[in-house]
Amino acid sequence: MLCADQNFDIAQVIRFFRSKPGELIIYYELEESEKSSSRGIVEVCPDTNRITRFMEKPQDGTTSRLASVVFYCIQRDTLSCMSDFLNLQPQAKDRSFGRFWEWLINEKQLDVFGMKLPTGFQLIGQVGLSDYTKWLTCYSTKQHNNSAIPITCRSYARVGLMGNPSDGFNGKTIAMSISNFWAEVTLVESQTLVLLPHPLNDPTEFGSLQDLFCISRKEGYLGGLRLLQATCKKFYQFCSKQGIALTKQNFTLKYDTNIPRQVMLLIITLFPTFSFHSAIVSATLKCLMKFYNITDSDLPKPVRANFILNVETDELFITAGLQDRVVQVYEGLVYMDFSKKLMEEQGYGNYVPLDMSNLPLFWLAYLSDPSDSGRIHSNIRQRWLSGETAVVEAMKSFAELTDQARVALKDRDWSCLARLMDQNFELRRSVYTDDCLGPGNLKMVQLARQFGSAVKLPGSGGAVVGLCLDTARMVEMRQAFQEAGCVFCVIAPYNPSASSAGGQR
Repeated sequence: MLCADQNFDIAQVIRFFRSKPGELIIYYELEESEKSSSRGIVEVCPDTNRITRFMEKPQDGTTSRLASVVFYCIQRDTLSCMSDFLNLQPQAKDRSFGRFWEWLINEKQLDVFGMKLPTGFQLIGQVGLSDYTKWLTCYSTKQHNNSAIPITCRSYARVGLMGNPSDGFNGKTIAMSISNFWAEVTLVESQTLVLLPHPLNDPTEFGSLQDLFCISRKEGYLGGLRLLQATCKKFYQFCSKQGIALTKQNFTLKYDTNIPRQVMLLIITLFPTFSFHSAIVSATLKCLMKFYNITDSDLPKPVRANFILNVETDELFITAGLQDRVVQVYEGLVYMDFSKKLMEEQGYGNYVPLDMSNLPLFWLAYLSDPSDSGRIHSNIRQRWLSGETAVVEAMKSFAELTDQARVALKDRDWSCLARLMDQNFELRRSVYTDDCLGPGNLKMVQLARQFGSAVKLPGSGGAVVGLCLDTARMVEMRQAFQEAGCVFCVIAPYNPSASSAGGQR
């Protein structure tokens, strides 16, 4: 047996074996050119990693493309089963490891677990020295040609077009990723694992102690370096728990972003629209998955969104919800249903990408000085948990508006969509109150309405998103916002289907 790369980490395999109450089989996903009839095929429970069925070179009867290799970890007490198996198989042709595992798993029903190695294998079976020499040359050439090629992945900001803030209250939302603002991460293989600080967002050198004091007092300690570290830690933890054996390779990570500095400094509480934290985590995860050959079946999109959220909430104690993370994973225009039944039964909601062709012109404005943007969430969660009728019914109404907006988007009924956006804001205003929304947000809404534009909050505050059907007034409206001290931009939707890179550069 020859592994397709030379960084097989046997220590990780042994740790996983010792964590399970049974035997262990290493498996991998067959390449397109490989036939399942040439390998021992396993069916694996995705929740427990237990191998539920083993088929030795099956001709049919399974759709699994997961192949066992000649690498097993067997407990001492199980070794006696080999004698029992050999006594049952008088014919030498039936005395193979494949037939042994088939008997042990399918008939004896012993607990056997699987660990996936996300790489390929060759030379399984009877081969000679020339075969090994040929493949070693092939892999060495491949490794030389692919060495130190950077992997760069980008994640985008999003705007909530409908339904927010009900995403945190088992509601429904529609949100869209936009290419105006982004964060990207670059990974390149290296001898040791290195996390490079951003020169602006993670300062490590100061002119004096007084400079350090002034910068720290003004800007805090909330750069992106901790996001890289937390994502790497959670990624290793996830793969270890899921039975995925990562290759023994190191890398260097760095990040960049075009999110305005004054926005990023207040992004946790005031600017979820720009999604700086989740964008860095999402882009880092994309890089790690590509570097380690982790596929969508290993880490499905709905689970990926949960992973990103858990990095922020569990590792960094950042208050956050699923909407941003779902949009950054799926990208584009996404309908999301976070109903309680779905979340409890499958651990995630129902996420549906929507058609982005021929969308109307949306715009975005945000406060250049967000000090009066309000404390949007206030005590709403406590009121919702206590079952206050006004709050519970409001969240249901947000969900209904979202379903209506989905229909309007499908029918290209932009007048209806504009009305629904205005209703979304008024509903939010009624349940959160003006004091909670803050004068800055209300000022931007009032200004937009002077020009006949639909408008709502795309996130938790500090910014507004609008739909102005009278595009002739856009220039005038932009000038009014800029004179009011706001930053105004026309939204550039990010459509993943229109990009061959799919969010990766």
